[in-house]
Amino acid sequence: MADDCKSPVTNLLQAWSRGDRAAFDQLLPLVHDDLRRLARQRLRSLAPGSTMQATSLVNEAYLRLVDAGRVDYRDRAHFFAVCAILMRQIVIDQARTRSREKRGGDWRRISLEDSDLPPPDSDESLLALDQAMNRLATVDERKARVVELRFFAGMTNGEIAEVAGVSVDTVKRDWSFAKLWLARELRSGLAR
Repeated sequence: MADDCKSPVTNLLQAWSRGDRAAFDQLLPLVHDDLRRLARQRLRSLAPGSTMQATSLVNEAYLRLVDAGRVDYRDRAHFFAVCAILMRQIVIDQARTRSREKRGGDWRRISLEDSDLPPPDSDESLLALDQAMNRLATVDERKARVVELRFFAGMTNGEIAEVAGVSVDTVKRDWSFAKLWLARELRSGLAR
């Protein structure tokens, strides 16, 4: 595909992947609003006591993107998937820090509804979900990634299918399996 046929964001991502720092500087204004929207959406689904703001989450993601070094971004969807993973890591790191500050606190189990994962009601439940997702990744990495992209990035099944390189039906099956698997893990108390 010729560069002329690609979107400006894809062209800039690929130039940045090749080491062009100026491309990153041009990219940021183009994706900033979308990243803030993504961050606000994710932060709204977290525990009410969360002190992180969307701007700080986006800024921290920018820093981690720069620190990550070169990544071969295929397109805009791939970039946002990477950002979603970084945002998940940032939110989990903050929850771990707050949990350590509380010296353990009360662990609470979170349940999974048929339609979606519920918002974690505490840092501990977010950490429990993260641990369960890490165990799911050892069983089936793609299914864990589907949960991550849907729950933490707020992506649609179509967007996830594009990023993962699978069909929408596969994403739906992966989501159904992952919800049940995570619910069993969280109910069993192994996520503590």
